[in-house]
Amino acid sequence: MTVKLIPYLVMDGNAKEAIQFYQNALDAQVLFSQAFGEMPENPEFPLPAEAKDRVSHATIKIGESELMLSDTFPGQPHHSGNQVTICISTNDAEKARKFFNALEDGGQVGMPLQETFFSPAYGSVTDKFGVNFQIFTEGQHQ
Repeated sequence: MTVKLIPYLVMDGNAKEAIQFYQNALDAQVLFSQAFGEMPENPEFPLPAEAKDRVSHATIKIGESELMLSDTFPGQPHHSGNQVTICISTNDAEKARKFFNALEDGGQVGMPLQETFFSPAYGSVTDKFGVNFQIFTEGQHQ
């Protein structure tokens, strides 16, 4: 049996923008993306026009990991992603720096990327969508 933990982000109408951002910032590949308007119609629950372009489900791949996203259905309550933390682990300090700097664009640094007792390059950053990331570089510090 295989078990994977896949972080799932519920966005408030900006999932398409988030997918594009992660494609640029983290070299993400889109594995699947479907809008509410592409789903089979259900006459009992007519789809409002403002929902048609929202993402009903998407899966992106970043390195060896997957991340799932969707938008809320219009009118559903939404809470920004501070309850989700994603740890990006790499053995390449330059790649860690690239990821950190890209996620910092429009976001807020919690801990600057720096050498720590447990990592040659570690930091935390909240991106412009309110999602918290930890950037962890494997290996011994110098």
